[in-house]
Amino acid sequence: MVTNLPAEAKAKFVKYMEAKTPEEKLRALQEFLSSVPKHKGTENLIRWIRKRMAELREEVEERKRKKGGRSTISFFVEKSGAAQVVMVGFTNVGKSSLLRALTGAKAEVADYPYTTRFPIPGALKFEDIEFQLVEAPAIIPEGGAWNGKVVGLVKNADGIIIVLDASRNPQAQLVKLARFLQEHGVYIVKPRGYAVIERGRGANGIQFRLYGRLLCSPDDVRKLLESYRIYNAIVKIYGEVTLDMIEEAIFESITYKPTMVILNKIDLVDKPDEMVSNLKRLTGDRIPIIPASVARGIVDKDLVGRTLFNILDLIRVYTKPPLGKPSTKPLVLRRGATVLDVARAVHSELYERFAYARIWGPSAKYPGQRVGPNHVVEDGDIVEINIRK
Repeated sequence: MVTNLPAEAKAKFVKYMEAKTPEEKLRALQEFLSSVPKHKGTENLIRWIRKRMAELREEVEERKRKKGGRSTISFFVEKSGAAQVVMVGFTNVGKSSLLRALTGAKAEVADYPYTTRFPIPGALKFEDIEFQLVEAPAIIPEGGAWNGKVVGLVKNADGIIIVLDASRNPQAQLVKLARFLQEHGVYIVKPRGYAVIERGRGANGIQFRLYGRLLCSPDDVRKLLESYRIYNAIVKIYGEVTLDMIEEAIFESITYKPTMVILNKIDLVDKPDEMVSNLKRLTGDRIPIIPASVARGIVDKDLVGRTLFNILDLIRVYTKPPLGKPSTKPLVLRRGATVLDVARAVHSELYERFAYARIWGPSAKYPGQRVGPNHVVEDGDIVEINIRK
């Protein structure tokens, strides 16, 4: 993203990081922009600065509206259920009717554009769990601060459902949406690598969490961060990460969100199978595509739930007390979780006083197998935690 920023520019960016109010941040970014050299290596950075300045201007205006007594709509939706999944798309693709069909939520459905003006949540039941689906207001092609609020919803969520209109060039819609999200730091296909820098957060110096491979030395990373006066941070490495990717993460957080596509209004096209095939050429097997027609009642709720369960890498674990019966309501965890993660999810005391566990189910070699804290659980396991006396 950026190479060879002069010391003056780095110092002005530090002022932006240290600024407290939107007004202070906006002034600091204006100064930073004036000090950034204009060349091919800084094109993306300059684009990011201008986008961030537009968001800050909207934030300043929103504060003024609040002070003037004018009401504003909160875009934050508190998470519930097994996972929160945000439905995104352009206007009139059928997000509201799809939310109604999947969850029964009372979303307003109309044939005029931009009907939905604030997020609407609903609950999709899948077997013995529920997913929280949140319909986001439509993405506005021209851009603007409204889109930034939608991006905020997406970044807070666990996954994405992209809703496309089969009658309006869905390939172009998908390409534009993917580009829009990537420009805002959200990847719908897992990138080769990315870094997350968590400043402060109790870190003592520069600490690394490797979930992949760092393609440069830790000392180079420390020197880079210190040049931006970042002395205490946790650096999380996903996939294969270069020093340039570390620098990119200083300016904008990058995140990957598991994604599926629902191709709505499939009844309005002559060759639906061919259309789905064309979309799959864009996505490969990395993003599942489900055809649907809400108007014709063609919406496979179970398939949507199963697909979300799979792309989010979830498992269900049922706990039981010693000599007791298994719970009917499962714990929902990420695939790869251990019995110690199960203990932590149930209660801190079980985690702190963990002695051993007994397992019934797919991960057990035999019913009631005794296992240690690092045993990896699987979907459908029954876990009995035993603690130290």
